Amino acid sequence: MTRILITGTNSFTGNALARHLSQFPDKYSVSAVSLRNDSWHSESFSSFSSVFHVAGLAHDSARSSDKDSYYRINTQLAYSTALKAKTDGVKQFIFMSSSIVYGKSAPIGQSKLITRDTLLNPESYYGDSKVKAEDMLSSLNDDGFRVCILRCPMIYGPGCKGNYPLLSRLARRLPVFPKVNNCRSMLYSENLAEFVRLMLQNQESGIFWPQNAEYSNTSELVKMIADSHSKRIFLVRGCEFPLRLLAKFTGLVNKAFGSLAYDMSLSDYRENYRLYGLRESIDRTEK
Repeated sequence: MTRILITGTNSFTGNALARHLSQFPDKYSVSAVSLRNDSWHSESFSSFSSVFHVAGLAHDSARSSDKDSYYRINTQLAYSTALKAKTDGVKQFIFMSSSIVYGKSAPIGQSKLITRDTLLNPESYYGDSKVKAEDMLSSLNDDGFRVCILRCPMIYGPGCKGNYPLLSRLARRLPVFPKVNNCRSMLYSENLAEFVRLMLQNQESGIFWPQNAEYSNTSELVKMIADSHSKRIFLVRGCEFPLRLLAKFTGLVNKAFGSLAYDMSLSDYRENYRLYGLRESIDRTEK
């Protein structure tokens, strides 16, 4: 029996992993601990073989000027948790990082394909706090304590937060939507959960870039969501120029219609973790 501790209660990714592993009751036992106060310091992690660290301050959940909160929670708390795990004899620490360590999406009309040679380029406190956490956690890695870092793209699934719910609302309410040619990596929550299961099973360490087997296009994604609700939505051409103008006044345009994708070869793994294709994952998320 492999015992896993999820740090952070009621998190979207943590709950997705717990649900997924419940399919294997003879193999995995999952517990969660809150890090919101200091009581976790007095708890022992010694009975767990792996820690899945999802506690953190999400992008845009604090004011962009709230620098201290990002580094205190995303960097220092992650390191303190990993250090305790190592001291208590835990063998593996899995850290949820983000594609944001490479910077923001490319402006609308431009491409951004991340390869193994792409340099880190955080452009926000959130991104930089993740980079610094990765560096500090990597210093703890050795033969007895394996640090596994997941640089995930946008994660979506039932109950997710962020950009996806906004696109879903638009798809269900609008009769038309801009047709824009962009390319984005995404990761369905159940595909992520299976990837984490394989990381646990194989006691992996290092940096990984999981993503769906297919790239996403924002316009086509909205159309898929509308289709899931048997709703017709028309994609309107010729919107890129006005959207580029609008992007000068708000970052939301590039966030929604810009490009940010991993080279598919980055995301290969020796075992299949992509349980669901893009369209099926949209149907499962919406229904």
